[in-house]
Amino acid sequence: MDAAGNGLRTVRSFVLRNGRMTAAQERAWLELWPRYGIEAGQGALVLAELFGREAPCTLEIGFGNGEHLVARAAASPERNFLGVEVHRPGVGQLLHAAARARLGNLRVIRQDAVEVLEHRLGSGTLDEVQLLFPDPWPKSRHHKRRIVQPAFVALVADRLRRGGELQLATDWEPYAEHMRLVLENCALLENAAGAAVWSARPAYRAATRFERRGEKLGHAVRDLTFRKK
Repeated sequence: MDAAGNGLRTVRSFVLRNGRMTAAQERAWLELWPRYGIEAGQGALVLAELFGREAPCTLEIGFGNGEHLVARAAASPERNFLGVEVHRPGVGQLLHAAARARLGNLRVIRQDAVEVLEHRLGSGTLDEVQLLFPDPWPKSRHHKRRIVQPAFVALVADRLRRGGELQLATDWEPYAEHMRLVLENCALLENAAGAAVWSARPAYRAATRFERRGEKLGHAVRDLTFRKK
């Protein structure tokens, strides 16, 4: 929140583009949204009711086309997975893939992630938050749009239970350095790999299309894992 009690962020870290929907994505929205989707709003989410069980919960922010999120949910049926994405075609792609994999441990919200964290999830409700290859906004005048900022990190840290993890990855070196400095300055978090050390890529993390694109361009991928104290 700002000093006036308004929302955490007035500058959004994304540009909303609806994009062109394929027939399969349109069909997924029509047929599968009632099964997997959570309507945007301000009401608090009760995760045990949402998933019909008590289980550790992972939140992935900005899941793109959902390939990583679906793979993780399929590989870890004992966990619950909540995805947040604003781009409609990507949500449609995820819905289609989730149904094809017959996933019961995955739900999705099409809403700004900061709004979800601020208004819909309470303190200590998440076991893991993942932010993989967010827009680096490389131009200096656009750095204010980067989602990884002190207030955002403090908000995520509050929503994590003690011992929960915030995991990030980027192929943009200046943004990686920015992320690490912001995270290391959050009093609620500690670097799981050690001070000023990059994390190893988690074995379960399949390469996303953004990662593959970065590797083709010769970009080094940096991973960070910070744990709630």
